Amino acid sequence: MKYILDTNVCINFLKGNIPSLAKKFSSVSKENRIIPSVVRAELFYGAYKSTFPEKNIKVVKEFLNLHPELDFDSKSSEIYGQIRTDLEKKGTPIGPYDLQIAAITIANNCILVTHNTKEFSRVNNLQIEDWEISANS
Repeated sequence: MKYILDTNVCINFLKGNIPSLAKKFSSVSKENRIIPSVVRAELFYGAYKSTFPEKNIKVVKEFLNLHPELDFDSKSSEIYGQIRTDLEKKGTPIGPYDLQIAAITIANNCILVTHNTKEFSRVNNLQIEDWEISANS
């Protein structure tokens, strides 16, 4: 199975905030831990605005080089439109970056790994795992 990593999971892994998360990461081959372009952009944003940008940019680049990337493509764009329309009709919208991440995940038949399950659980047909909880169990 292939997994899409959300920004919060990548940050917590890099910070070492949740030691058992490293064990969960190592149980899934790096080829199956995918970081989409929008998450990459968020990670670079965080690194550039940090107190130590040079150091953090290097850490982010090294981390990203270990993982495949998926882009927000035509198929993802259409799914984005479907998800956004559905959530707006229900009155439960989510942020645009999270919409892109969800669309990329669904378009590529992957499982989204996130600790932000409350927001992403509103998206129909999105498979979600919270490795921060399962890593601690």
